[in-house]
Amino acid sequence: MISLYRPGAGPAHRMPAGAKLAVLALCALVLSLLRLGVIVTPVVLLVVTALYPAVGLPLRAAGEAWWRLRWLILVLGAALWIFTSTQEAVTSTGRVVALLLLAELVTRTTRMGDLLDVFRRIALPLRRIGVDPEALALTLSLTIAMIPVIAGLAAQVREAQRARGIRLGPRAVLPLLVLTMRHADEVGEALAARGLAR
Repeated sequence: MISLYRPGAGPAHRMPAGAKLAVLALCALVLSLLRLGVIVTPVVLLVVTALYPAVGLPLRAAGEAWWRLRWLILVLGAALWIFTSTQEAVTSTGRVVALLLLAELVTRTTRMGDLLDVFRRIALPLRRIGVDPEALALTLSLTIAMIPVIAGLAAQVREAQRARGIRLGPRAVLPLLVLTMRHADEVGEALAARGLAR
C-alpha cells in the first residue's frame, strides 16, 4: 500500500479533497503566525489529536500517527532545546507535529486519486511554461505517500536489529536506504507497467 487512505463515511471522508488541502494550508499559515506558548502548544496538539475520532477515524489511528513521529519529536525537540530554549523547543516541535498530524489526517481520509486530481488542477497554469501538470501531480502525490512508507521501513529495520541483538545506531541507515531504494524500484516498475513512467 502506498496510501494511508482508510475508507469511511465521516465528515472528513465526505469533504472534497481540494477543500481539505485548502484547510490544511490555512492551518499551516495560522500555526506559523500564532505565537504559541508552552501552555497553548499542548492544547493545540490535544485538539488536533481529538480531530481523528471527531471525523470518524479510530483513536488508534491518532496513536499510530504519534508513534511514527516519536523519533522526530525526540531529535527535533532535543536539538532545539540544546541550541535555543525550552520554550522554543516545545512550541516549534509542537507546530511541526501538529501540521504532520493534520497532513496524515488528510491522507487517511482522501483517496490518492483525488489528491492527484487536485494537484493536477493546481498545476494546469504551469503548462504555459512547459511544465507537465500530470507528471508534477504524480510526483507530489508519490512524495506525500512516501513519508509513511519510509517510516514503516524504518520501523522494520529497528525491529530486525533488535531481534538480532544489534544496538541501534548510524548503521541502521544502510539497510533503510537499501529498503527504500528497493521500494522505489518496485513503484517505478508498477508505474511503467501502467504506462505512467518510462
